[in-house]
Amino acid sequence: MTLQVVGAGAGRTGTMSLKAGLELLLGRPCYHMLEVFSHPEHVGMWRAAAEGEKVDWQAMLQDYGATSDFPACLFWSEILEANPDAVVVLSTRKDAQTWWDSASQTIFAIDGSELPPEMKEWFDMWRAVATARRRTGPTRTRPSPPTSATTPTSGPRRRPIGSSNGNPVTDGNRCATPSGS
Repeated sequence: MTLQVVGAGAGRTGTMSLKAGLELLLGRPCYHMLEVFSHPEHVGMWRAAAEGEKVDWQAMLQDYGATSDFPACLFWSEILEANPDAVVVLSTRKDAQTWWDSASQTIFAIDGSELPPEMKEWFDMWRAVATARRRTGPTRTRPSPPTSATTPTSGPRRRPIGSSNGNPVTDGNRCATPSGS
C-alpha cells in the first residue's frame, strides 16, 4: 500500500493528535518523530535526505499510511512526489508567537549536552536535518500544501481522508460514517 496522507506541519502543532486520528481513520500506522526512536536504522536515511541524497520514500514508508511531525514534515514535497495520490495536511497553531513559545520550551531547548550517549546519532541527525532544511527549505517549485484535506476543490488530492477505506470521515463540522455502519 502507498502512503495516503503527508503531514506538512511542524512539531508543536498537534502532530501527536493528528497521528492518533490518522491511525484511527486509515487503520495503519502514522510515521511521527516517535518512529525514529523505535527505528534507529532510519536515522541514517534521514541524515542522507538532509544532505541531499536520493531517498526511496516508498520503501522507507511502505508500512505506514501517513506521516506527521519531524523529520517527515520537512520533506513533505519529496514524500508527496513519491506518493502522488496522497493528500497533504498542514497542522498549525493559532498564531506564530504561540507556536514559537511552545517550540522554544520543548523542541528548541534540546542542545544535546544532557542526552544519553545512545541518542548521539539521533541528535546529530536531528541537527543535520533541521539545519539543512532551514538553509534550503523544501523544494520551492511545488505549490504550498493545502490547509485542509477536506476542503472541496477540484483535483484528486482533495477528498476526505478516510473515504477510500470505509472509516468515518470528517465532513465539515460533523462526523459522517459510511452507510450501513
